[in-house]
Amino acid sequence: MQHISPLTKLTLLFIAMTTMMSNVAVITTLPHLKDYFLDEKNIEFLSRLMITLPSLSIAFLAVFLGHLIHKVGRYKSVIAALIFFGFSGSAGLYLESLNLILFSRLLLGVAVAVLMIVSTSYVGDYFQGEARHKFMGMQSAFISLGGVVFVLGGGILADIHWRYAFGIYLIGFILLPFAIRFLDEKTKIVHQETEVDFNSNLLGIYLLAFLLMLVFYILPTQMPFLIINTFGASSTMAGGVIALAFLSNGLGALSFSKLKQKFSFATIYIIGMAIISFGFILIGLVDDVHLFFLTSPIMGFGGGILMTNISAWMLSRAHHSKRVKSSGYFTSALFLGQFFSPIVFHPIVSYFGVQHFFIIVGVFLAFAVSIILLAKKYKLAPKM
Repeated sequence: MQHISPLTKLTLLFIAMTTMMSNVAVITTLPHLKDYFLDEKNIEFLSRLMITLPSLSIAFLAVFLGHLIHKVGRYKSVIAALIFFGFSGSAGLYLESLNLILFSRLLLGVAVAVLMIVSTSYVGDYFQGEARHKFMGMQSAFISLGGVVFVLGGGILADIHWRYAFGIYLIGFILLPFAIRFLDEKTKIVHQETEVDFNSNLLGIYLLAFLLMLVFYILPTQMPFLIINTFGASSTMAGGVIALAFLSNGLGALSFSKLKQKFSFATIYIIGMAIISFGFILIGLVDDVHLFFLTSPIMGFGGGILMTNISAWMLSRAHHSKRVKSSGYFTSALFLGQFFSPIVFHPIVSYFGVQHFFIIVGVFLAFAVSIILLAKKYKLAPKM
């Protein structure tokens, strides 16, 4: 492994942290929009698009952007993306038209996709083996910490004025000189014995990444409705529960490197899903709202293990010459899962109710994990 300066590592960590901001930084400002855009029809629906549009943009453009970055180069791409991130993310500070603000959210998704692809591929080049696993755990922990900081920071700023929450995105300009100084285009490529051709081995990992986000994104999309609508708790409490889950997510990410010393990527995926299924079931059985502070972190912990594991798994299999493109497909798979999660599960939630829904999903996941474990025991499971 080549020597990496601490400031280069820190730059990569903070760039990874910004990817969390595409959604959560302005989540607390949404209720205030209806008071400002009084003449807008369907403002409740349009305000929610602030959250989903970046994910939609990332999901459908990441593959194309991966190929574009491969041609243009990562260094130029990350510089352009940080500038784009700062301008498009902070557009809510000064734009008067709701439609223009919504369009800026689509553009923000483009910037976030580029930052995710570039930061993932840089990690693949700079680190290998145990060093990569430890750094990716730290990177996932930074992303989780970003979720906490940006949810709480956005809430404080939104209470002053709804526009101020968009100012958080100006961090893109703060990170710009660090990226210019401490990142470069050419890195000494790390060659690994596990590298094989993209077409033969990554499609299964992309599918697992999609399924992971489909399941894990139930936490931020369904949990607030359970806490606020079913239990009648405050938005502050809902935010606190989700923030605690993000903190636990970081702890799960940091534990990944220890697990990887003992288990394969596939086994860790099963372990993470088992933890999440247990968390789902406990959430569904809660009868006191304060117990969510104990149950939601279980889901967060399992999710932290899984996100770090699936990212490291992808990098371990991606050929160094296709690492940027592979990261583009991987990013698309993650955000497709994020985008489709509330859509896929909405009929089940509507029919059974949100709390019973958590139990149903938890039991189904536990059953699926049991079947996979039996298949592995009797050597019936396909090799990944």
